Amino acid sequence: MLKKMYYRKGKVNQGALFFNLFYLTLLFASCQTKVDDKKTEQPPNIIFIMSDDHAYQAISAYGHGLNNTPNIDRIANEGALFTKGYVNNSICAPSRAAMLTGKHSHMNGKVDNILPFDWSQDNFAKHLQTAGYETALIGKIHLDGIPQGFDYSNVLPGQGQYYSPEFIENGIKKTYQGYITQVTTDLTLDWLDKKRDEKKPFMVMYHQKAPHRTWMPEEKYFTLFDDTQFTPPDNFFDDYEGRPAAADQEMGIYKDMDLVYDLKMLDKEKEIKTPYRGMFQRQYDRMTDEQKKAWDAYYDPIIKDFKSKNLEGKDLALWKYQRYMQDYLRTIQSVDDGVGEVLDYLKENGLEENTIVVYTSDQGFYLGEHGWFDKRFMYEESFRTPILMKYPKEIKAGSKINNLIQNIDFAPTFLDYANVEIPKDIQGESFRKLVSGEASEWRDAIYYTYYEYPAEHKVKRHYGIRTDRYKLIHFYYDIDVWELYDLEQDPTEMKNLYDNPEYASVQENMHKQLQDLRKKYGDSDELTQQNLERFLDAKGIEK
Repeated sequence: MLKKMYYRKGKVNQGALFFNLFYLTLLFASCQTKVDDKKTEQPPNIIFIMSDDHAYQAISAYGHGLNNTPNIDRIANEGALFTKGYVNNSICAPSRAAMLTGKHSHMNGKVDNILPFDWSQDNFAKHLQTAGYETALIGKIHLDGIPQGFDYSNVLPGQGQYYSPEFIENGIKKTYQGYITQVTTDLTLDWLDKKRDEKKPFMVMYHQKAPHRTWMPEEKYFTLFDDTQFTPPDNFFDDYEGRPAAADQEMGIYKDMDLVYDLKMLDKEKEIKTPYRGMFQRQYDRMTDEQKKAWDAYYDPIIKDFKSKNLEGKDLALWKYQRYMQDYLRTIQSVDDGVGEVLDYLKENGLEENTIVVYTSDQGFYLGEHGWFDKRFMYEESFRTPILMKYPKEIKAGSKINNLIQNIDFAPTFLDYANVEIPKDIQGESFRKLVSGEASEWRDAIYYTYYEYPAEHKVKRHYGIRTDRYKLIHFYYDIDVWELYDLEQDPTEMKNLYDNPEYASVQENMHKQLQDLRKKYGDSDELTQQNLERFLDAKGIEK
């Protein structure tokens, strides 16, 4: 605080005046130094890690006890764990399009896996490029066309392959020997270490294929979980009472999971007959002779044992569940290894303090809940996605974020951290101040859409809204069914409360909030019908 200036007989106290002038000079110099530092301070680097179909239940930081992911957990331990992260559309390509553009599917045009994505539209990487960032996209993106907004891209065509994977490096197709997860990690580290301009801040999207179907593990993890007996979720044998859309799907572990394509029962005698045997054979044939030898040494005894048991009914369902969980979680272990390698690189090269690291998935996944694998539904396990984030300069270690965050929020958040103006047409919101603790106000509801029907897995078209406690879903097209859930009383969504008189006021309020959100985000029944017609035309289905 400045000293008071005292007046004596009409004269100024010269000592006090000198002190204050000196103090003001120092204060001005200090403030000017801080302003200059702000001007010259390097914007934060960004490493955006995304896996494919990684259920939050399968990250040990979330506390479900299925597996151990120490490296992914490091991000939460050194930063923040988001307990209510969600997607806008639980299927690969639309989720990634929303993440890039910060817009819902009906606005960016990528409503399903069938219709094309328009790379000429804005995305956050383009804005970072303009702001002087060096940008890279490595691994899976599942959006056709040449990626725009990236100085370097090396991406998987389509879904990619687990063994001897093909990549497209800046438009040129190449095949790499090895296992997909390690190859993607090596390419990312190579770009960080040798290919980027070190004078620029960087943003790299490091995107893994795993743990996407068909869950082919790396050799070093073949036996991981052999001694683990996984307990199925309580609703594994769900009867779907009061939920006709949930009943009419093709993603059941018992009835739809393929013995060869999904569970690796590729017997040499070809006695196990499935429609997808040839598809998995092609994946198997990508292995080298040495890899096949190791694979056969592990899987052949399992195949022999399975054939000897002649399992049926409940016993077969539970056997399939165990096999599924083992291979699914084994692929995640390799993903966790890669995360560790990247985090170690940052630390060893003095990049840790000024680098934002985010780990997420393009959606959640069912690990036996409702008897299912896959995603698509607005029910929690596929609607919700893991989000873990660290940035030592602004995020307190061990933070927990319990607000409703959605994948459309990544684009504005990254632009905010880079001090780049957020375009007005972006529909997501920056959660920078929320995660730093500077702000507490946030949205109280999120909007969801799913369009890809009739198609694989037969999940009905639907849209809906989720608040902190309630969820309202509308299934439509060849069905007209509403569902309402009280997530506080029924977190596993087993009891549809729609038209329950005890929830009449809740139902009315949820409908109003849904209408308000659709208006806010520019969606409508007319636009929904247009997207349906586009899809039917692309599939050659008569309207």
